[in-house]
Amino acid sequence: MKRSEINRALIELERMCEKYCCYLPPFCHFTPEKWQDLGHEYDEVRDCMLGWDITDFGLGDFDKVGFSLITIRNGNLNMKDKYPKVYAEKLLYLKEGQTACNHFHWYKTEDIINRGGGNCLIRVYNSLPDESVDYESDVTVNCDGRTFTVPAGTQIRLTPGESLHIKQYMYHDFAVEEGSGPVLLGEVSQCNDDNCDNRFNPPVGRFPEIEEDEPPYRLLCNEYPEAK
Repeated sequence: MKRSEINRALIELERMCEKYCCYLPPFCHFTPEKWQDLGHEYDEVRDCMLGWDITDFGLGDFDKVGFSLITIRNGNLNMKDKYPKVYAEKLLYLKEGQTACNHFHWYKTEDIINRGGGNCLIRVYNSLPDESVDYESDVTVNCDGRTFTVPAGTQIRLTPGESLHIKQYMYHDFAVEEGSGPVLLGEVSQCNDDNCDNRFNPPVGRFPEIEEDEPPYRLLCNEYPEAK
């Protein structure tokens, strides 16, 4: 992705947060220049990959496959003594026409919450013992205190305020319902580790390669410099 494309997407997410009164912690507003001078007091942000993030799944077509996000809080499964949090929270932003690739998580369970904007469509499948997609069996889902069963591949429609619980090994992808407008999603989960807890089907990447065509508006969560 071009840095200018990333900058534009992050600014759109920031404005969406402002519109729906999702106030961000101070570190989300730090400039790249400020990060150059910060010391070990912000190691938690670095080590737990808090802050701005973006993905095009390595496919190079962000407007169709990809989204931007912010990790607000998280633990670190590899540094439990230092960072004992067992939970994570994110905000995700999808425009109409964008989708997130089909995947499940081995470790974390999560709730996906529509925080504002349009309608989110989350497609669900079970997985088979070999971890491939089960295209046949019905899927039991939990939405805001309601448990029900749907055919494999059903898209669960979340309007603002509604949520869906995603279990371990449950395949899911998500998109925006056409004509409803961009969506701000919340994610509340167990600790998040995007380096090793995403099982994509078919396989794709997670973090984009970046073409530096302009200075960064904000550093991404995998770009922080070493502490001073």
